[in-house]
Amino acid sequence: MGQRISLIPDLLITLPIIFLLSLGILVIYSSDPQLALQQTLIALIGLLIYWFLSSVDYHYYQHYALYLYIITLVLLVIVFILGIETRGSLRWIPLGPVQIQPSEMAKPVLIIFLANFWVTHLPSWKNILKSCLIVLPFLALVFKQPDLGTSLTLGMIWLMMVVGANISWLKLLAMGLVSSVLTPLGWLFLKDYQKMRIMSFISPDQDPLGTGYNVIQSKIAVGSGSFWGRGLGHGTQSRLRFLPEYRTDFMFASMAEEFGFLGSLIVLALYGTLIFRSLIIIRLSHERFGSLLIFGVLGMLFFQIVVNIGMNIGSLPVTGITLPLLSYGGSSLISTLISLSFIVSVARFGIRHVPSIDT
Repeated sequence: MGQRISLIPDLLITLPIIFLLSLGILVIYSSDPQLALQQTLIALIGLLIYWFLSSVDYHYYQHYALYLYIITLVLLVIVFILGIETRGSLRWIPLGPVQIQPSEMAKPVLIIFLANFWVTHLPSWKNILKSCLIVLPFLALVFKQPDLGTSLTLGMIWLMMVVGANISWLKLLAMGLVSSVLTPLGWLFLKDYQKMRIMSFISPDQDPLGTGYNVIQSKIAVGSGSFWGRGLGHGTQSRLRFLPEYRTDFMFASMAEEFGFLGSLIVLALYGTLIFRSLIIIRLSHERFGSLLIFGVLGMLFFQIVVNIGMNIGSLPVTGITLPLLSYGGSSLISTLISLSFIVSVARFGIRHVPSIDT
């Protein structure tokens, strides 16, 4: 393997991460300095984990893929035994002063396990079905919590990695047709509040003080930011608590209100840099496992970014998906940084010659 030894991870991945984390902490600080301090500590811990895992040869993950999968599966079951219920959902396991969310850890673990699976399997219908059976226990347990947003993210990771396994366009088209037929059946398995979120997306003005409230307030926050924004700490929708969950699900609306269209463009440019750099590393990667890892991470990132921003501007239903690296939250932040470390590890240990601005 062509190793690249550097104390500083790939800068075109690391710098956007640091800028996004800093921007998120800044917006949180403008409303609650104590929460900003907590997020800063979590971010520092996450960056240490990211730096350490970036220096680990990603090929080692293949040896532990099955163990990681089983441990995560056990933790997802333990959630229903020892988990803490918050707002009708069982997602967190208390560990002393902290709480862990196994559904977030399921994302990087699923990426590793599926990458290891597709290294030794061709994308035949039989193997596609096997990969479905791999992700199904995670999906079922997370959906049962209930956590629709994370369930959809896990599904997108699976789909993106099927694409990364070089599935034919004919099979991909067939899967799309089957999905379009089966998707309406998913309505039967949704909770009442999840159905109401979809209905409020279709027509939020029918219940502006109820199910449509979140979407309406979010769109007002985004629009009121104009080009330059209202300024840090001066967003009326979030500071006066008209905008719900403005540090998590609706962080983009909160940020857009305070930093405006210009700030939103900067955020999109930072995400774009992450994605573009990752695509370059895929192209330069000389082996299958590393490329598959990056496909999985990109599927997770792209889906969460598009869905979160889409629901913030009223283009997609509210699903409770946080904005990577910006939204408040410990488990989701750590999970995202672990996943991003895979990309840097591939750049270090899976590429013979890579143009880089590392030091």
